[in-house]
Amino acid sequence: MNANPPQPPPHGYPAPYPQTVVVQKKGGGCLKAMLIGVAVLVGLVVLGAVLKPGGGDDTPVNLTQTRERTTHVAKPSKPRAPGLGDVVKDGKFAFKVTKVEKGLSQVGEGFTVSKAQGQYVLIHLTVKNIGDEAQMFTDSAQKLIDIKGRQFDADSGAAALGLSGSNAFLNNINPGNSVKGILLFDVPKNLTLKAVELHDSVFSGGVTVSLDR
Repeated sequence: MNANPPQPPPHGYPAPYPQTVVVQKKGGGCLKAMLIGVAVLVGLVVLGAVLKPGGGDDTPVNLTQTRERTTHVAKPSKPRAPGLGDVVKDGKFAFKVTKVEKGLSQVGEGFTVSKAQGQYVLIHLTVKNIGDEAQMFTDSAQKLIDIKGRQFDADSGAAALGLSGSNAFLNNINPGNSVKGILLFDVPKNLTLKAVELHDSVFSGGVTVSLDR
């Protein structure tokens, strides 16, 4: 016990104000700094996860392999052009080229022999009338094409008349009937064949049969 209790102030003097004692807790500043640091660290981790591409996948992208995979994507193949043995149609006629002969220096026999200026090329074919009325097939409407894109007319003269086994020269074909014919072309010796263009008449669009295989 306090043996000397506080004495009241002398008469006429005001009582003193009570004194406030501020107690500072130890370690409070360190805890606050730690909490701020943790909050900043968490924020950086979250921000890094958001900005990182690929959902956190650290595997580097190989652009060379990506381009190679894109380059090796299979392209759709072009449809094969009609060739020997295929049936093609133009107007009222259906054609099938069955054989090609080239390098002939002459055709015919006896008085019907004809010599080529360059070489004779013979296109063997079958012509069928698929229309509903008679149609005349003429070899003068047909064209031979080389790899340079040049077009050659068929020989409709004496050389063509001297061919045996050809019934196509100026032949009128009835509906449903077919004939075998030979188209004769006199072309240069160094010619490389590409195709024959077949027509049911001189006014038709024609159809192309490949000869380069």
